[in-house]
Amino acid sequence: MMDDKRVVADTVAWLERAVIGLNLCPFAKSVHVKGQVHYAVCRATSGEALLADLVEELKALLALDAKARDTTLFIVPDYLQDFLDFNDFLDLADRALVDLELDGVLQIASLHPHYQFAGTAEDDITNFTNRSPYPTLHLLREDSIDRAVAAFPNPESIFETNMQTLQALGRAGWQALQVGPSTTLATGCPVAHPLDVASSDHDAAKH
Repeated sequence: MMDDKRVVADTVAWLERAVIGLNLCPFAKSVHVKGQVHYAVCRATSGEALLADLVEELKALLALDAKARDTTLFIVPDYLQDFLDFNDFLDLADRALVDLELDGVLQIASLHPHYQFAGTAEDDITNFTNRSPYPTLHLLREDSIDRAVAAFPNPESIFETNMQTLQALGRAGWQALQVGPSTTLATGCPVAHPLDVASSDHDAAKH
């Protein structure tokens, strides 16, 4: 089992080398350099424990000013390694937002080492836009997303640009990034994907 420091280090390396380094999410650099990204490692190995920890992290994010903590990467290294199981859990996560009356206030985006869009082959490089070193839930503030999108010209172009970047990079290129134990690549960008390629109802609702 990797310790929490290694899990966080892998995630930071992925963020800096892939997400920011390739400009896959133009909104990521600002919060990163300001120290506004919180990394929460959850060691849960059951759905019940994971949901309880997620609720606490949602509350903790909301309790702080955005200048102190704008967003949280909720990392789950020991559970939900199967992407379909992970997708199933997302329904519970969204339900928790509703139960906490945070729907429309906070948003949960999904990242996974084996992320796969509907209609794609497992090894399709386009899947790597949502691949992170570990199963991860990205907890975001709706207000922050709105401000970022408003300040960015043509946010709908991000997805196509990312696909072109990855296709030009190729397998050798992303492998050379060394972005974690699964050598995967991700954007974590909440507006990066159009509705017609979403792999689940969760992603269709959020992007």
